Amino acid sequence: MENYQIVPWIDHMLSPDIVHEQYVPPELEALARQVMEQYDMKVHDMVLITSKPDKGGAIWKISTDKGNRSIKVLHRSPKRSLFSIGAQSYLSEKGYRVPAFILTKDGNNCVEAGGKLWIVTEWIEPLNPVSKVDLAGAVELCYGLGEFHANSKGYIPPFGAEKSSRLYGWGKNYEKIIAKIGWFRDLALAYPNAASSGRLLSVIDEFERQANDIYTRFKASSYTTMTAKGEPYWGLAHQDYGWSNGQMGTGGIWVIDLDGVSYDLPFRDLRKIMTSTMDDMGVWDLTWIRGMIEAYHKANPMDRETFEILWLDMAFPNEFYKHVKEIVYNPGPFMELELGPILDRIMATETSKWEALRELENDMASYLPGDYTTVDMPSLVFDRPNREFVTPLPSFKLPADERAAAPESVPMQEPAAVELEPIAAQDPVGLPGADSKPTPVREPAAELQPAKEPTPAQSSEPVLVREPVGMPQTDPKSKPRREPVEAELEPARELEPVHIQLPKSNVVHEPATFPQAAPELVPVGTGTGAPAGPPPAAPALVTLPAAPPLRFTLTVPKKRKSASSRKSSRLKRRRKPRRLVHWRLQKRRMKGRTKKPTIWKIAILKPKRKSLKSKTQRKGTPLKYRSKLPSTKKSKFTTKKRTA
Repeated sequence: MENYQIVPWIDHMLSPDIVHEQYVPPELEALARQVMEQYDMKVHDMVLITSKPDKGGAIWKISTDKGNRSIKVLHRSPKRSLFSIGAQSYLSEKGYRVPAFILTKDGNNCVEAGGKLWIVTEWIEPLNPVSKVDLAGAVELCYGLGEFHANSKGYIPPFGAEKSSRLYGWGKNYEKIIAKIGWFRDLALAYPNAASSGRLLSVIDEFERQANDIYTRFKASSYTTMTAKGEPYWGLAHQDYGWSNGQMGTGGIWVIDLDGVSYDLPFRDLRKIMTSTMDDMGVWDLTWIRGMIEAYHKANPMDRETFEILWLDMAFPNEFYKHVKEIVYNPGPFMELELGPILDRIMATETSKWEALRELENDMASYLPGDYTTVDMPSLVFDRPNREFVTPLPSFKLPADERAAAPESVPMQEPAAVELEPIAAQDPVGLPGADSKPTPVREPAAELQPAKEPTPAQSSEPVLVREPVGMPQTDPKSKPRREPVEAELEPARELEPVHIQLPKSNVVHEPATFPQAAPELVPVGTGTGAPAGPPPAAPALVTLPAAPPLRFTLTVPKKRKSASSRKSSRLKRRRKPRRLVHWRLQKRRMKGRTKKPTIWKIAILKPKRKSLKSKTQRKGTPLKYRSKLPSTKKSKFTTKKRTA
């Protein structure tokens, strides 16, 4: 039983008197008994309630020394089942009416066996289905659904669970249904002789038009802003809520079978139960619909945007798709036997459906609009001080050496506003081309600060000195920075030609000769802060001849063969003269000895080569060489016979 894996048993061959839903494989029942040993209880009796042979799930009612309980194997994957187990535990801890878990001996709420998760819960008694023939039962059912949705808000799945969400997939679901309605038309055209093929083609265009119109209105609705609230805001939808999974018990409606819950707009459950009830009744009763919506609204209030999405989902041809989608699996027999009555029932309710929806659309104005302008999601804040909404993190003490090395946070200072005034440009004196406009020099961006005190040589107007951004502040005790002053310019001294020896290379260049520098004007200090002594010589401009482009020819050597390939080639050339005509090896061993000698038949070309020695030759058994060459024609082969 340790290696037994639970798989669907729908294909098991059973006797005609056995119902699939009332049968489980013996291995599964034995595994269930092993699972019950993990609980602190003594089981007296075990009765199968129902099973899912197409999925691999089952539930039993067990009688124990601590009362009646239920054991259930969840047919989904363990990670996905963990999501629903966490949801049921969340609702049970809040006090809502769902079956409570029985913990194992180790304190866990589930057991994994056979590749699935098993749970044991309390058996709720009494549970009775509500009435389906009057509106009071439907009102109780919808009120219980609203309570379930309201209590599921804020659920966060446990660690390791696979999140199940349909909140953001409404648009894709509508697109899938519209595409499959087109498939229905194609199948009807592919089976023109089927009984209901023409009937389906006569109504398919109308349902396709309805689907496209409703989907267009859906895209223009508030769905995107509503789903932006997040999954915990909306809570869970049961996805299979109905008259059997919501039953009246102690305190109100108890919700069971929660293994398919997922994040979603919760009123999808309300739409499913309303449209299926109207389909069973054969007519859309506006009184029933309003009563069911009002009961749900009392338990889980709705706003105008919620009501709009609910109305659009009711108007979409969901029931038509649900009943006709089986055509894709077996088109011929389905159209011959089942499609006709289905279309009759759907078309009988279409007229009353749109009459009720037009009246129901007027009720939308009676609901207050919702506020979806902000998204209720926690803000991600990373070390932002002086913010009231940030929860203070716990303080951690660092060691002395690390605390000394830790940098202190420096408050950010806003730059002071500085008024900028243009500086009058001074034309250079004595420079060639002084009349032309000087070429502006691009300098890096820097902060502009007013000079402390103007020098005597400067004008009385404030002059802005450019200071690079990010430079450290100067120490007031340090030597003050030298301010620019006016200076006279004199021509530079003449320089002798200089020869530069370039490093050796493949390209030979002639030694470059530097011409005499043009006379430049060098500032001579006449102001207060100018240095004394002879003026320094300014470097002259150097002009180097451009190096000619290097030219070379790229020679790619041929790919050499590897040593193994060269060796194999030599062996092939050596083996050419040798041809194996016939190879037969007969070994008959009797008590460890050879009864007949091994026979080799080999024809060898000239030059003659030493033949291979067989295992029997090494043992001393005579070896014979024979050749079956035609005697009528002279052959180039020679036969060699040798005995060991």
